[in-house]
Amino acid sequence: MEFVPNKDDTKMVSKVISFDEVVKTSIETFRNTFGSEPDIAACAPGRVNLIGEHVDYNDGFVLPMALPMVTVIVGKKNYTASSCDVLTCYDGVHEEKRAQFDSTNIAKGAPKWLNYVKGVMFQFGQSVPGFNAVVHSNVPVGGGLSSSAALEVATITFLQQLTARKIEKDSDKALICQKAEHTFANMPCGIMDQLISVCGQKNRALLIDCRNLTTELIPFEMSGLAVLICNSNVKHELSSSEYPARRKQCQQALEMMGLKSYREATEKNLEALKGADEVLLKRARHVISEIKRTVAAAEALRANDYDRMGKLMNESHKSLRDDFNVSCHELDILVEATLGAPGVLGTRMTGGGFGGCTVTLLHKSAVEDAVMEIDTIYSRKVGGKYRARFYLVEPAEGARLINLDHYWR
Repeated sequence: MEFVPNKDDTKMVSKVISFDEVVKTSIETFRNTFGSEPDIAACAPGRVNLIGEHVDYNDGFVLPMALPMVTVIVGKKNYTASSCDVLTCYDGVHEEKRAQFDSTNIAKGAPKWLNYVKGVMFQFGQSVPGFNAVVHSNVPVGGGLSSSAALEVATITFLQQLTARKIEKDSDKALICQKAEHTFANMPCGIMDQLISVCGQKNRALLIDCRNLTTELIPFEMSGLAVLICNSNVKHELSSSEYPARRKQCQQALEMMGLKSYREATEKNLEALKGADEVLLKRARHVISEIKRTVAAAEALRANDYDRMGKLMNESHKSLRDDFNVSCHELDILVEATLGAPGVLGTRMTGGGFGGCTVTLLHKSAVEDAVMEIDTIYSRKVGGKYRARFYLVEPAEGARLINLDHYWR
């Protein structure tokens, strides 16, 4: 269920619609649209990555946690051969909200949001019968909280129930969803977003070894602490072109160092790049150091050493800003303002970069004062052009079916 800030938390923290409201609205929309009751409901969360950025496609370690915000799909078979009718009631979609297609002849196209559903169906590896469905979400779109993976993983969870297909390995589910994003959304993402959406657990972060897809749940008890997500409300267009460029640069640097994997790399290997290409040197230096920081962060959480965790987050942002060059002016202002706020242990940009969100670890008692200070400084320094939004979150459950019996009238 959704984490809701208590009465002592700041009024400036944004409230998203509750989990129950997302489900209820989905059911009512389905009922009003299709004239019947859904009999399948599935959901999957977005995520925030605590540390380990731009290393998931470089055989690195990442340390995300699942968010309380989820994407929900409710639906049922329509007993046609293959005709699918899907709509969304999410207000953040600014294109056609309903579309029909044939499950035996799936092709990407408009509306774009439906390509994530279609992509999972195409990669599912089993024929899918005709169905009607409604999609809804309280995951903020465009903020780097992986609303796309939430939709993909909710879709595969829904399809498993619809077809009675069992996919035993969590990594196999995540790989299907990742391939869907590669082929139907043209985004060459790593595996992190999909895997944490499948595997998340309450009060746990997830250490993912992106080389072999093994995972380890890391205790992350929030007693006295808070995780604050600050959405800059900025998304520069560079993100779509620069992401594949970074992947290519990382691979070029790896080849110049004569290595097959960044897991073999150390700072000594960077000598091969000095004097050759300063950009490739910086990219490789970020990947090598970020992998080390992520392993150290997992150790810090195991030891409840949150001061150490915060310092590692700060170092991560500097590396992303200076070596990987995926931060932006607005994110850097947010980080600078946050570091000067009371009770903050650490902060960094999170997600692909060029806008989106920061993630901050701080004392819960300091949330109200910190948010007020961050908001004031950010608004002033960006000239009032953007206004940050703030979300308090706790580690939450991964993908799951929803018991509809709780929601009948």
